[in-house]
Amino acid sequence: MPAYGLFDLTGRVALVTGGNGGIGLGMAEGLAAAGAVVEIWGTNAAKNAQALEQLSKHGTKINARSVDVSDEAAVVAAMAAAVAEFGRIDACFANAGIANRWRSFLDIGGENYRRLMAINVDGMLWTMREACRHMQTRAEAGDPGGSIVAVSSMVSDQGAPRNQDYAASKAAVLGFVRGIAVEFARFGVRANAIEPGWVASEMTNALQASQKFTDTVISRAPQRRWGRPEELAGIAVYLASDASSFHNGDSIRIDGGYSVY
Repeated sequence: MPAYGLFDLTGRVALVTGGNGGIGLGMAEGLAAAGAVVEIWGTNAAKNAQALEQLSKHGTKINARSVDVSDEAAVVAAMAAAVAEFGRIDACFANAGIANRWRSFLDIGGENYRRLMAINVDGMLWTMREACRHMQTRAEAGDPGGSIVAVSSMVSDQGAPRNQDYAASKAAVLGFVRGIAVEFARFGVRANAIEPGWVASEMTNALQASQKFTDTVISRAPQRRWGRPEELAGIAVYLASDASSFHNGDSIRIDGGYSVY
């Protein structure tokens, strides 16, 4: 086997929801650089086009599709279209998510809350369900295997004041992943979650601009800085590759040591 052959994704097809920016784009970049065919889903056409241009520089086939993951029918149709176009999905990264910022737990509710849950929980469910459906069908036809990856958050098991709805949505993701890991292992499918820490992205722009937040929160991290989206590329390649063939039902925290200090 050539050096780093375990991490070679040539011939593999990876799907990344929310892959047009932030952590999703960072992971998609790593997957494309490792040789994977990559499909990204996003709702912003301009960002989709920009990400498509950026990822195409790696020389692999890249596709961007406009999909709102909170729409169950849209996810079913988009997954079928991706499979029809590429013949298979080997790794599915359910990453699309949003966050609300509240003054207090007492303010949580209304349409903003329902939209967050529709994307972060329902959207994750529809995406992983349809990927599992495809992988099971493929396994029953004699071609087992596949990797399901959901992006959770380190706040899934931490106290998150003024952010309880986001934390709850990310905790729900872990329940889905663990159940998938058990049910679909018989088809050669493994399921894991990634729990990022504080990563600089559009979602955290307001916090990045706050010196108070930097001084009181980011200063706690042993590395004393924000994470970068591209620093999630390595874990994405690992989970999509044969290197993680016996890694199943886990949640992997990538937070610069924030949670242990």
